[in-house]
Amino acid sequence: MELKPLRRDSIPAAIERAKHYRYLNEPFSAESACLDVLAVEPENQDAIKTLILAIADQFVGGSRKVQEARGYAEKLQSEFDKHYFTGLILERVGKSYITLNTPESLVAAYDRLTQAMYHFEVAATLNNQSHDDAILRWNTCARFINNHNLNPAPENTYTAYGD
Repeated sequence: MELKPLRRDSIPAAIERAKHYRYLNEPFSAESACLDVLAVEPENQDAIKTLILAIADQFVGGSRKVQEARGYAEKLQSEFDKHYFTGLILERVGKSYITLNTPESLVAAYDRLTQAMYHFEVAATLNNQSHDDAILRWNTCARFINNHNLNPAPENTYTAYGD
């Protein structure tokens, strides 16, 4: 089916609606609304950020959509946002591996969470705003690792998770 385009003047309301869909735990609807906005304004930063979160809301046990979300993170204009949202993506996929509850998935969870922490550390150094969101996320990852007793892979092992 051919999609119907949004009017340019309805974009702010569409972004708010996408955020509302996320709060209602309807990430596919939020993703769809963001894609509609991006069809009209491909560089809209609010739509890209909300889209990344909506895609990440759908991660279960790893995801085919991780690379898609990371591609959108590359479209963010500020270096802070690129690192912060890449960290969020990695944090979400790391947490999603816990549901698989296998030794390999637990190692993959640790790996993605520590990668997320790296991006949050970089974002924190780039932050010139009056908030510590990147530090809050870093601490969340650290607590998650500690609470789930996650560890890196033992030497000379291989994991098949390639998101």
